[in-house]
This record gives sequence, structure tokens and C-alpha cells, in this order.
Amino acid sequence: MDVHEYQAAELLARHGIPTNAGRVATTPDEAAAAARDLGADSGTVAIKAQVHTGGRGKAGGIKLARSPEDAAEQAGAILGMDIRGHTVNRVLVVPGVDIGQEFYLGVVLDRPNRRILVMASAEGGVDIEEVARERPEKIVRRLADPALGFHAYQARELGFALGVPADKVAGFAGVATRLYKTYVAEDASLAEINPLVLTKGGDWLALDAKMSFDDNALFRHPGLEDLRDPAEENATEVEARRGGISFVKLDGTIGCIVNGAGLAMATMDAVKLHGGEPANFLDVGGGASADQVAKAFALVTADPNVRAILINIFGGITRGDVVAQGIRDALGRVEVTVPIVVRLAGTNADEGKRLLAEAGMTAVDTMDEAAAQVVAAAGGQDS
Repeated sequence: MDVHEYQAAELLARHGIPTNAGRVATTPDEAAAAARDLGADSGTVAIKAQVHTGGRGKAGGIKLARSPEDAAEQAGAILGMDIRGHTVNRVLVVPGVDIGQEFYLGVVLDRPNRRILVMASAEGGVDIEEVARERPEKIVRRLADPALGFHAYQARELGFALGVPADKVAGFAGVATRLYKTYVAEDASLAEINPLVLTKGGDWLALDAKMSFDDNALFRHPGLEDLRDPAEENATEVEARRGGISFVKLDGTIGCIVNGAGLAMATMDAVKLHGGEPANFLDVGGGASADQVAKAFALVTADPNVRAILINIFGGITRGDVVAQGIRDALGRVEVTVPIVVRLAGTNADEGKRLLAEAGMTAVDTMDEAAAQVVAAAGGQDS
């Protein structure tokens, strides 16, 4: 789950990280009032689009204003703007900052090393992906053992490696250590400050913040769920979550309906092995009732890119005949105009295949065979 910049900044501040506090506005008049309260009459404020995507500055989603009237005008230009497919519904108004140096600081999980990665760069204020791609040597990394934590000496090493002035390294290390603790305490999957600035007055300040959270840990943080903005999420994924289905939209042409998360991952691998591209990850759940299968069909066929559907069911706890009947019933409710390939194995699979045959569908036995057939049905390999 992602949150807006202003929400991430509030969480960082709660954990002792200095942030550039501002006010959220949803109309030009609210932006003007916020700018007035923040001292725009005698200084500068920044108007920042609040969307779950990067590249706001390049898209014109961050502007400076030097008066409340100017703030209203700039906010009016930003509100309603489309930035990488996200419509701007709110802006953050923050005081202007006298920047001395800009840095990047982030914490993320390093799965191959089974460690938490703390990384920093003196190239702050730009996309870290661009730095990693074009100037990877500019990123300094330190790995933290989850059982031992991120040590103060590692934080200081980062500061010195970035060329932070010696008398400011302790302050940088403090921010880095607190960002790591925030990441762990909130069960985040990403926590980053970009840019982390050293002001000309010598203070450290998180000028922009981004946080993402592990959905599987949200039950431990009831307050985080309240930060979710459905308007920023894929509408199909929101609908799936409401129906109790695990669904992630992808960019391929083969819709996948599977029972079980592990089998769903394996199904996607099989599709790719035969040259296709999955259009989604979908775990219909253990029951695979007619209602759930109908909902799954509706979710998958809502994607205009889908050219074929692979249903991969292994009857373990779920009986194959029950699933087959669910498929038959679902097809009576939802119109599906693309080819369907079914793989059915496990408990009562033979009875399930008989029920499908009565409905004019043939189920294959192996996942490899099903993947090959659905790729062919979709028109062959995706480029």
C-alpha cells in the first residue's frame, strides 16, 4: 500500500525525523489560505501535487508561489492535472527552504541477501532509478541484519562516503538511523527521503518523503489502512479486494484464474516459459465458488488486452467437481468472448472434467500443456 507524500512526512515526523510541515489543499482558495498561514506574504511557498507516482516536477506538478494569490493560481493549474495516469485531487503547500545540499536516503528490503538495505546518494532531488541506471557508483549502500539492526557506525560511514561535512555527519547519521527504525516499526516495504536537504543554516530536513507498506502486515497497524486512497489505486484491484480476491494487474494478454497464490505464481512462470505474458496475478481463493469464479471472470475480462484465459485449478482442499460446477455457473452469468483453457487436477478431477465436457469445455491434465495451449489461443508469443 502506498501513501501520499504528506502522509509519509507525518509518519516520519512521528518517528523524530525533521520534515517540512505544510498543509493539504483541494481547491485554489484552500491553497491561498494555507500559503497565507505559512507566510507567503513575506516569503516563498511550494505547491506540490499529491499523487502516487514520481516525475511530478518534470510534469509541472511542483510550482513556487510568492503570494497567496500566486499560490491559488499555481494550485489551480496543478489540480486536475494528469501525471502518469494519476489525476491530481489535492496539493501540499509547504514553506520555501533555503537549500544548501541535496541528498537521497532510502531503506528497502534486499531479498537476495536477506537483509535490509540502507542506501544514500549525494545526487538527491532526482529519480534514484535514473542515478542507479546512469551513475550507479553514486549510490552508497549498507546492509543491516534484521536481528541486529542498523548500527550507528554504518550510518556515519554513509555520511562520510557521501562527502557530508564532518560536523554534519552526526546529524545525517541520526536521520538515517531513525529512517531505518521507521521502516521496521511500520512494516514498510519502502521508506525514502528525496531530497534530504542540508539547509544553508546547517539543519537537516526531509523535503520530500515516500513510503510503501506490506499489505500482509496492515493488520498490525490499523491506523495505516485509514491512509489508503482508493482513487490512486487500480480500480480493478480495489474491486477485487472488496470481493476477497487477490488480484494484481499486469501488462500481458493472458488472463489467469488460479486457486492458491503459489500455484498462481507458477502459472505465470509457465505462461512466460511458452512465450506469453500474463495479464494479471489472480488467486481466486480456496473455495472457488460460482460467485468467486464469476467475479474472477469479470475482473479478468475487464482488461481489453486479454486475448485468452487460463484457469488452473488443483483440487486439494477444494474438490475439482465443485470448481467445475462453479465455472459452469459463472459462465452463465458473465459473458466471456475470448478462448478459455482449463487445467484441472487433484481431488475429484475426473468428475470435474465430465461436468466441463458437458458444457463444451475440455480440461487438460498438466500445467505445461495448458500454458502452451493458452499462448497459442492468444495468438502466439508476445513481443
